[in-house]
Amino acid sequence: MTTAVTGTQGEDRADYSREESRSIRRRSLRLLGSLITPLRAHIVLTAAVLVISTAAQVAGPALIAYGLNNALPAVLEHADWMPTLVVGIGFLLIGLLGAALIGWYAVLTARITQAVLIDLRKRMFLHTQRLSLEFHESYTSGRIISRQTSDLDSIRELLDGGLNELVSGLLYGAFTFIALMLVDWQSGVVLVLAGIPLMYLMRWFYLRSQRVYRESRVISAKVIVQFVETMTGIRAVKAFRKEPRNDETFQGIAGEYRDVNRRSMLLFGVFEPGLMAVAAITLGVVVVWGGIRMSQGEIQVGILLAAVLYVRNFFSPMQEIAMFLNSYQSATAALEKVSGVLEEVPTVPDPARPVDLWESKGHVRFDDVTFGYADERTILPSFSLDIPAGQTIALVGTTGAGKSTLAKLISRFYDPTVGAVTLDGVDLRSLHPKDLRRAIVMVTQEAYLFSGTVADNIALGKPDATLDEIRAAARAVGADGFIEALPDGYGTDVNKRGGRVSAGQRQLISFARAFLADPAVLILDEATASLDIPSERLIQDALQTLLADRTAIIIAHRLSTVAIADRVLVMEHGRIIEDDTPDALIGGTGKFAQLHAAWQQTLV
Repeated sequence: MTTAVTGTQGEDRADYSREESRSIRRRSLRLLGSLITPLRAHIVLTAAVLVISTAAQVAGPALIAYGLNNALPAVLEHADWMPTLVVGIGFLLIGLLGAALIGWYAVLTARITQAVLIDLRKRMFLHTQRLSLEFHESYTSGRIISRQTSDLDSIRELLDGGLNELVSGLLYGAFTFIALMLVDWQSGVVLVLAGIPLMYLMRWFYLRSQRVYRESRVISAKVIVQFVETMTGIRAVKAFRKEPRNDETFQGIAGEYRDVNRRSMLLFGVFEPGLMAVAAITLGVVVVWGGIRMSQGEIQVGILLAAVLYVRNFFSPMQEIAMFLNSYQSATAALEKVSGVLEEVPTVPDPARPVDLWESKGHVRFDDVTFGYADERTILPSFSLDIPAGQTIALVGTTGAGKSTLAKLISRFYDPTVGAVTLDGVDLRSLHPKDLRRAIVMVTQEAYLFSGTVADNIALGKPDATLDEIRAAARAVGADGFIEALPDGYGTDVNKRGGRVSAGQRQLISFARAFLADPAVLILDEATASLDIPSERLIQDALQTLLADRTAIIIAHRLSTVAIADRVLVMEHGRIIEDDTPDALIGGTGKFAQLHAAWQQTLV
């Protein structure tokens, strides 16, 4: 069987090997690159605005030094106010220019951020829809929700604030250092020496926070999964009084989340004082050394003041860079998860050269098919079956016999490991997806209704259907009566997951949906399990008429449903052990006869 390239392998771990970390980092960078490449022009413009605004901010201390060293003596000695006026106007213009450019920069970065996020959200949604059923059966809904919510929020925080802080901080620090070297190179040397302990401090914080934030994303996903699964299955929770156990489980996970966040705060508790200590010592050395040189007449007071301001300003963005590291670690871990989902490859891929099948007759054939789920045991070993067009077959057998697996292979939710499943002689793996979905429809026990009206839900299989066609389909399955009795008839909003209708009514709506689609092959996988006896009897008559001209596969434990089949297949351990008409099998002494006798006794 084709296996997925599991981009999410080990995604609930925080302890990756070095090679795994490199691979994940490359995968994340590829994703990030593909997101920002279409925005290159906007990014170049944003960078230019940032460079000019940063230069304007850095010019301030140099103007102050010029004012103290030149403009002030001109006023005191010659009563010449022109230099002072020039410095004042220059300072004002630089301030206004810097403010205007910072505002423009904020608007540009917001546009880039939102463009990246909407692209990423769309990719996530579209890709998870395309992924095969195998992915969704193994990847919990809570984890998918975590990818779309908390993980994307972390990436937004990085792009919105963290990345801005890093770029502006690094640029501001670089410009400040250059200006300091031009004003007083000796103070610049002191700053270079201070960079050694600063570099070690930043590296220590980066490495420690990397693991902490990766753990944080893993545990954050667990919190969401636990909450979503509990709320989704709230009926079972209340029915089995699982609230105390769920409370205990959730408190444990929430406690782990608290602990990992506490560790991240402790890292900042060490980093920030360390940064302040390096800044204070550096500033103290610059002041002392500058004072000594000023007393010897080597520098002027304006130069010393400018040097002190530049050193202080150099350390100011370090806090912002630390905040970036905070956002970066969290966003990197989130990007790893998101890129992992986007790296998943459908295990049931669309054909490279699809074969069109405009008119399907419904002839289904299994040619020596072997199948097993992932690494599990083989479910269908060397399975062969021929279902002629227009024939209705019923599959019966104990749980785990392979009945639903057979239905999933016919629907091409999975592909066989060996052999082929064909429709009218065409391998399903080669059939065009639109023709496949038009020709084969499955109705399952879980009748899912989407938000919207009853008519919208019935028309799901044929979006362009008229209201008359929708009503005709509902009448055919016996659903018209209860639908007309609803507050707004076919225009009634079914509410969240069909909460306004009963389980049996939801199933009837799903029947109407399938019949309106008019497939060549209709699969009913325990589809009458939610119906009461009167509803089931009502639909028996509809089924005999509606299944007359199409191939039908009925999987049912209720043997009353089997009676309408042309042929009954009894399955056991992935093999067909009996194959005949219902009457012939009932009259025999095999497995089906025993099941039928036991069922008859339950009716007495």
